[in-house]
Amino acid sequence: MNIYCDKSKLNPLKLPRHIGIVMDGNGRWASKKHLPRIAGHRKGVERVQEITEFCGNIGIEALTLFAFSDENWRRPEEEVGGIMGLLRWYIRKEHKRITENNVRFRVIGDRRKLSSDIIELISALEKDTYHNTGMHLCVALSYGSHGEILRAVRKIVEKVKENLIYPDDIDEQIFESCLDTQGLPPLDMFIRTSGEYRVSNFLLWQLAYAELFFNEVLWPDFDTEKLIELLKQYSLRERRFGMTPEQVSLKQNESAIYLKR
Repeated sequence: MNIYCDKSKLNPLKLPRHIGIVMDGNGRWASKKHLPRIAGHRKGVERVQEITEFCGNIGIEALTLFAFSDENWRRPEEEVGGIMGLLRWYIRKEHKRITENNVRFRVIGDRRKLSSDIIELISALEKDTYHNTGMHLCVALSYGSHGEILRAVRKIVEKVKENLIYPDDIDEQIFESCLDTQGLPPLDMFIRTSGEYRVSNFLLWQLAYAELFFNEVLWPDFDTEKLIELLKQYSLRERRFGMTPEQVSLKQNESAIYLKR
């Protein structure tokens, strides 16, 4: 499918700035086809490439993908090893294309559990894309939101101990600057595939005002057409942030006028 032809189906004024996706269902997809679970993860990587390229081309500012949770380390050693092998392969294969396509790559999560060679691959790609100005591609790896929040608290405690800030200075802005996602736009849209209705310890702070979408499709079958349908649904939702419908309408009109200038 030519993913570039679908832009006309979407209203650019009503696209989310930041999308987070829990890419669930790789193992079940493989089981249904009587394949080893790692085959589902391989197919899932193909979807990552497709969805990432599509989001970059329609103007999404940030895409955060939940690739491997902190809890996933409990899975069978063979499956974890296979996933880590796929991660190595993906970063090596996509390094040049991500860099040349002006994408800014970032990994969030606890890297201490990753092997040293994977950490080196991640760090090299982050360094090479640091000055890019296109879409943020953020991969949540060995990630859990509880851990992220605790890391943020520890950073703030250290700042207080070093007299860089005072307790009364701590507000949402300071807290968010200590999260793994610091510098990214607010999360607008959350998607989980495979029919599970949980957020599973993913971006809990960031989800505060995100629009939630739970899709029945298993991740390896989640293509750009299915994302387009969810983006259309997103565009129909009224995001009030505590305001009245009249205030929201006025604000949208002002934004539309500004963009036309």
